[in-house]
Amino acid sequence: LSKCSRCPRSKRHSVLFSDETINVGAGSARPKNKQTMYNPDIHHRRSIRLKEYDYSSEGLYFVTICSHEHKCVFGEIIDDNIILNRCGNIIDKEWKSLPQHFPNIVCHEYIIMPNHIHGIIQIEERIQGGPTPPLRKTTLGNVLAYYKYRTTKQLDQRIPLWQRNYYEHIIRNQQSYEEIAAYIVENPVHWKRDKLYKD
Repeated sequence: LSKCSRCPRSKRHSVLFSDETINVGAGSARPKNKQTMYNPDIHHRRSIRLKEYDYSSEGLYFVTICSHEHKCVFGEIIDDNIILNRCGNIIDKEWKSLPQHFPNIVCHEYIIMPNHIHGIIQIEERIQGGPTPPLRKTTLGNVLAYYKYRTTKQLDQRIPLWQRNYYEHIIRNQQSYEEIAAYIVENPVHWKRDKLYKD
């Protein structure tokens, strides 16, 4: 598991939801010693874009991107930990570098699994530390399309690396954030029971 890529330990982000504000930062959003109530049957729905929703608006999104044909090409789970191979290390590096290309996003908890990646992405209306919004609005689709392009290019793939679509869930409140963060943290432990598991 990686921590938020733009959260030094001494700083915290204020995350806005439709009805409340919470603070998240490095080391936060850990499960509070309770069994997660996250339901993968709900949160792993195939993405159906909401026509009325602005995907460039400020908010948090839980996303899942799967490898082509769900092949286990990023590493393997050993003793409940993900051991990344060369391919996995490259997609890990590219995920961490996303905020360098999109200054108004924050990458929170994420995990790379053998055949998919889970992550929480925050889109901010303004760039951290500055009053000027980006010239072009950043959408979730833009971010993930760029990520797929960069990773495929870095690996010089002659065959598809990623599944065409992606899964997404809009995070609307504190409880949802904590449950999804817990699901991400615990994903390697539950690998053999994962719907995306392949031996």
